[in-house]
Amino acid sequence: MSEQHPVPGKDGDRYIPFEQRTGERSVVYFTRDLSEEGLRKLYDKIGSVLCGRVAIKLHTGEAEGPNIVPRPWVKALIDTRLPDAAIIETNTYYEGSRYTTEEHRKTLEINGWTFCPVDITDADGVAELPVRGGKWFDVMHVGKNILHYDSLLVLTHFKGHIMGGFGGSNKNIGIGCADGRIGKKEIHTATGSDNMWSIAQEELMERMTESTKATVDHFAPHVCFINVMRNMSVSCDCEGAEAEPVVTPDVGIVASLDILAADAACVDLVYALPNFGGKALTERIETRHGLRQLSYMKELGMGSDRYTLIDVDRGDALITAEEAVKDIGPVWTPDRFNTFPGRNKRRFS
Repeated sequence: MSEQHPVPGKDGDRYIPFEQRTGERSVVYFTRDLSEEGLRKLYDKIGSVLCGRVAIKLHTGEAEGPNIVPRPWVKALIDTRLPDAAIIETNTYYEGSRYTTEEHRKTLEINGWTFCPVDITDADGVAELPVRGGKWFDVMHVGKNILHYDSLLVLTHFKGHIMGGFGGSNKNIGIGCADGRIGKKEIHTATGSDNMWSIAQEELMERMTESTKATVDHFAPHVCFINVMRNMSVSCDCEGAEAEPVVTPDVGIVASLDILAADAACVDLVYALPNFGGKALTERIETRHGLRQLSYMKELGMGSDRYTLIDVDRGDALITAEEAVKDIGPVWTPDRFNTFPGRNKRRFS
């Protein structure tokens, strides 16, 4: 632990409008094209930083979870752009369908992640990565096999989260790369507590973010970020088929070399949705004090919450978040990839 008695920051429930932010601008690419082609288009904008052996950090989801990134999109990306890449995951801290490596392997098959290697990185043990500038950690415990890779594509299903408020690239790495027994416990559980979820709100956001920083620093500059804003339940994919029904309309895909800019842009797009379309998700974010993820990433020097938003659908025009979502209706409509029998979707023949 970097500080003897660290104190969490504040205001994780307060959204800071774009015009009130300071600092340099990063670049964020945006498409409304929620398809395998849309995913490839955005990958092509940022993927040149990847080299060597590439890991794709993806939330593969609990068994039959309805909202995960569609497998055909990921398969098409790997087949055409990253044929030698592997998806990486870790086992869960809670007891579920991914708690042990054996259970996790069965769930991967159920959910259709069978078209490329999936490396459960903590199956063979744990490694330590340094946390530079953290106040909660000096090191973070991650799955040992993450050290086998040279580059990292963070491919995230952007959605809500029961404790984090929202799950973007920060949560995908911060929780998703921490190993299932030590690292996740360090993030979620106060020393000596009988409640495994005893750390919450701003402190949780800060611990999660320090974990993320350890992984991003390890791979930098060979790391990039894509967030898919589709099927944005207020629940995380870790809730599987029991996720709360989706009500937030689909938005599109964002990509950046800056993790903070990518997550901040997604949050801004949700807040900008017309006709109160983002109400459920913004309430989830604020009640969990999830906006501390963004402000703490900025304090740690992980990126910028100011960005130039580039509309790849319209000749790389510069747009605002409000312009990006102005034509989106307030009602979510399921697509043909909603194929599991969970609560919030129907089968398509």
